[in-house]
Amino acid sequence: MALKRHHKVIIGGISSALIMFILVSSILTYVLFARMELNYNKLSDQITGLQTDTQVKLNDLTENAMKTKEELGTLGIQLGSMDEEFSLLKASASADFSGIIEDAVKSVVTIRTDVGQGTGFIITKDGFIVTNAHILSGGSRINAITYDQKVIDAQLVGYDALFDIAILKIEGDYNVLTFANSEDIQIGEKVIAIGNPLGLQFSVSEGIVSAVHREGISELNSYIQTDAALNPGNSGGPLINKNGEVIGINNFKIGTGESLGFALESNYIIESVNKIGQNSINKTLI
Repeated sequence: MALKRHHKVIIGGISSALIMFILVSSILTYVLFARMELNYNKLSDQITGLQTDTQVKLNDLTENAMKTKEELGTLGIQLGSMDEEFSLLKASASADFSGIIEDAVKSVVTIRTDVGQGTGFIITKDGFIVTNAHILSGGSRINAITYDQKVIDAQLVGYDALFDIAILKIEGDYNVLTFANSEDIQIGEKVIAIGNPLGLQFSVSEGIVSAVHREGISELNSYIQTDAALNPGNSGGPLINKNGEVIGINNFKIGTGESLGFALESNYIIESVNKIGQNSINKTLI
């Protein structure tokens, strides 16, 4: 039976609607998948970026860990070397001094300028150093090198030409050496000279006091004579008794005699240091 005209219209409308529905559904599905793919690509890029960033950070951490390990290894070598040097120093001295050398050396510094070097020692915890003034002559830059090999800029506080004494200042907190009364020095008592002869760190020579109140470069009877071996690099270093106290500052070596060294007596050092302190910074240091 033939369809009536209005039935055909209805069927045609339904077919058109179905086709439109399918087209719209297809478009929506395509858009949905396209958006999902875009989000996936974006997420993938973010993941890749995070992986790269994580790898970079891991590489940095690994590199830092390796550097730290290397630095610890170097520090271990340095500490081992320092322990070895302390052992050698103790072995080179008699039993009278083996117990004080390690502490004394921690207060001794190498004084280096752009034209030469010598020795000095720390007399206050906040870093005042006494040395010989002639060591600094002609130099424009001063460094102090501590027993653990730290190189520190030093500032000249002042000097006393009469006794060839200079005071330097470095920043930090340090072990110090104390002074004995030089009037108590006995002829024949054992002493050690700590210094930096020929640029060699931690050098200790042992001897005895041969005489006191000797005339020196100041033309005053203010010097200890000792047979402890002294060299140019020892200049400015301490002469120490068995109590670990400074009795003099190694100053010079006369003539070619191998057993003739001189050190300014400690009481004159104290007088000179306090004079410099009062004139330069308006305070006494010892």
